Amino acid sequence: MFQSMPLWPARASTLANDVDALYIFLIAVSALMSVLIFTTVAFFAVRYRHRKGQHAEPIEGSHALEITWSVIPFCVFMVFFAWGAKVYFSERKPPQDSAEIYTVAKQWMWKFEHMEGQREINELHVPLGRDVKMIMTSQDVIHSFYVPAFRIKQDVLPGRYTVAWFHPTRAGTYHLFCAEYCGTSHSGMVGSVIVMEPKDYEAWMGGGGSQPLSVTGELLFNQLGCATCHRKETQGRGPSLIGIYNRPVLLEDGRTVIADEDYIRESILQPAAKIVSGFKPVMPTFQGQISDEQLNALIAYVKSLSGPASPSVGKGMAAATAQP
Repeated sequence: MFQSMPLWPARASTLANDVDALYIFLIAVSALMSVLIFTTVAFFAVRYRHRKGQHAEPIEGSHALEITWSVIPFCVFMVFFAWGAKVYFSERKPPQDSAEIYTVAKQWMWKFEHMEGQREINELHVPLGRDVKMIMTSQDVIHSFYVPAFRIKQDVLPGRYTVAWFHPTRAGTYHLFCAEYCGTSHSGMVGSVIVMEPKDYEAWMGGGGSQPLSVTGELLFNQLGCATCHRKETQGRGPSLIGIYNRPVLLEDGRTVIADEDYIRESILQPAAKIVSGFKPVMPTFQGQISDEQLNALIAYVKSLSGPASPSVGKGMAAATAQP
């Protein structure tokens, strides 16, 4: 009976042990404090119970006792804080060379697209022993990407990107849930993460016949006329995009921002939000004209241009030009 009801979900990522250790420590300290408190209450209730002929005596208090029961809990809580912060920052900082997978959540399904071009719905294939970075957005309402075996849960929001990462350590198939109530069929928004041996993953990846996501983005970039303003060889009405990804961008109002996925997305959908220094706000919006999947492809293409910097690198994506 107990074998079919394990105390913990499978630990299948490098983050799992750290999360479980912190959780067990919290439970252990809470249980210990509860035992100490209730034991003390029971002892005092018996030791100082009402007796006939005896009168209570006032107690003036003890500074040493008050300092002790203030300092010790403070130190314990600081251990909680420091340990929790360490685990939190580990979960929020994907390694530089992580394999990137774009995710679009939608009532009520998960849509995945690998940088190599393979697309999946409600199933995610990943290689064993490789860092995986999920770049996620929602097409409608707030969802939450939750894989218990990896001990990760990240809200997926409409209109922006959120990031989660994991490093799978055990091959197998693991449950994927939406952990945020997202509508009437919320309970049916489930899927699977399939962790494969590297050779099996390579075979699966090679059987898709899809073109890389950046190539799809380049085709879309040209179809939408973006290349007429964002030129590679010479300066156009918009700044060059070569080498722009994840670098500082100087804005017209003097601010500096980083050209990450959210910035590129905003520059396409709300071009007037952040006007790039040296350029005019002449770019039209593409809000409602392209899908989230097409946005992901365009962003993948811009990221693929992160080669040697051109003279205009640092001025960023044209939030102020004629085409995205």
